[in-house]
Order: sequence, then C-alpha cells, then structure tokens
Amino acid sequence: MKLNELRDNPGATPKRTRVARGPGSGKGKMGGRGIKGQKSRSGVAINGYEGGQMPLYQRLPKRGFNVPNPKKYAVVNLGLLAKFIDAGKIDAKAPITEDVLVESGLVRRKLDGVRILAKGDFSAKVDLDVTGASKSAIEAVEKAGGSLKVKA
Repeated sequence: MKLNELRDNPGATPKRTRVARGPGSGKGKMGGRGIKGQKSRSGVAINGYEGGQMPLYQRLPKRGFNVPNPKKYAVVNLGLLAKFIDAGKIDAKAPITEDVLVESGLVRRKLDGVRILAKGDFSAKVDLDVTGASKSAIEAVEKAGGSLKVKA
C-alpha cells in the first residue's frame, strides 16, 4: 500500500445534496423549506420554543449552585508517593513540601495546592506539608510514624 493509493471505502462519503439548484435536482424551487412561514425564512432561531407554551427548561425547578471559580487541586495518592520514595526520587528524611513533589515529577503543577489521598499502601516515615488531605490519608501517614501538616 502506498500513500497515493489511500482512499475511502466506496459509499463512505455520500454526495452532498445541493439544495435549490433547479427543478431537475428534486430539491429545487423552495429548496425543501415548504411554503412561507417562519422556518422558510433565513435567520430563524427557535430552539427550545414551544409555540407559546412555557418551555420545558423553564417548567423544571432550579436546584443547586455551581461555584463559578472552584479550587482545583493536584491529587497525590499515598501509594504513588511511596513508589517515588522507594525509587529514590523523593528524600523521605527531609520534609516533603509541594515544591518537592513538583521537582520530583510526581505532580506536574500545583494548581491551587496539592491534596493527599489514601489510595495504596504506605509505610514510610515522612513529614508532609501540603494544602489538603483526606482523613484516611492523615491516619495512614501517622500510623506509619510520620506527620502530615495541612495548611489552613
């Protein structure tokens, strides 16, 4: 097979219907738009309009609240952190801050901070200083003999 021999399967790209191009095309005269009326004109925008009836999106109740600028945290699982410590990419004896995690390559960027989650096995005695952590992650680090400090 060569580059100049590449082509679509037969019938994969159907011919585009050319509307309003004379009576012989079968879509001539009004171009499939019918006679008169709003939808036969150009510049019509009637999505969600139900002919004067209250539209469905207005009949349904509004619920909840979307935070316009939510905080986004870089997530680190304890199992991955343990892997990086075992590989020697992170020094367990020195305090582990968010900057250390970025330098080691475990976190690409800090975003609004780093959050530690408890997925995976963890047994290293470390001193962690991060923006957030789950309760189970704090327990796991303290059970291993380390400390996890969360910034307020």
